[in-house]
Amino acid sequence: MIKTEDTESEKRRKLQLSVVLVEPQGALNIGSVCRAMLNFGFTDLRLVNPQVDHLSRDARLMAVKSATVLENAQVFSHLGDALAGCMLSFGTTRRFGRYREGLLHPSEAADRLLPVVQKNSVALVFGREDRGLFTSELDLCQHFITIPTDEKQPSMNLAQAVSLCLYEVSNARAKLTGRTSRHKKLASSENLEAMYQHMRQSLLDIGYLDPQNPDHILRSFRRILGRSGLNDREVRILRGLFNQIDLFSGHKLSRKTLKEKSE
Repeated sequence: MIKTEDTESEKRRKLQLSVVLVEPQGALNIGSVCRAMLNFGFTDLRLVNPQVDHLSRDARLMAVKSATVLENAQVFSHLGDALAGCMLSFGTTRRFGRYREGLLHPSEAADRLLPVVQKNSVALVFGREDRGLFTSELDLCQHFITIPTDEKQPSMNLAQAVSLCLYEVSNARAKLTGRTSRHKKLASSENLEAMYQHMRQSLLDIGYLDPQNPDHILRSFRRILGRSGLNDREVRILRGLFNQIDLFSGHKLSRKTLKEKSE
């Protein structure tokens, strides 16, 4: 018999979803996260500066039959390195306020990431058990997720939060089975960050950003552009704009001037 359809588990494996844990502090939590990941068919675990031995006995005990996820976990020193190659990143937070706007419910995040993750790498980023993600780390994410909880106990266990988010992704995937759509290929996190750094310097040079706190306004630009989902062409267009700003502000020589200086 000719096989015409993939099994559901095979379809899940095709989703290029990474779970990123920033400075996890508990080996038991790391092991539990591995188990939750394999429950829903995901295997790409990335650890940023873990505070414990992720291959310890405690972690292995909690991982149960998902030891391969634990053993194959990649370890990074910085979040930016862990997000390399990811077209889209969702940072989780339970705190509201400045720079933490447009928060998505896990189900909304799943609906938004699903069309992308079928063809491009997407990361779900979770912070420290006690302090979560810092604002500077959320800057590297295009979208934010928050899990509604009761004010009497607002903070969720790390592994439980991962489980809930992966469930929503799996649930959204099940709803879309059999439906396909075309989506643009998003710019890489490296290209986006290079663009933001170019923007930062260009806007500083013309006096638009406050030198004492340039990231205040820049974070608003990150949120605005992050929601739009830029592709490589759009990043090049924006960098072309900043190049013109550099040129007219005197911080970049025109091609004509460069040619004259070389002659």
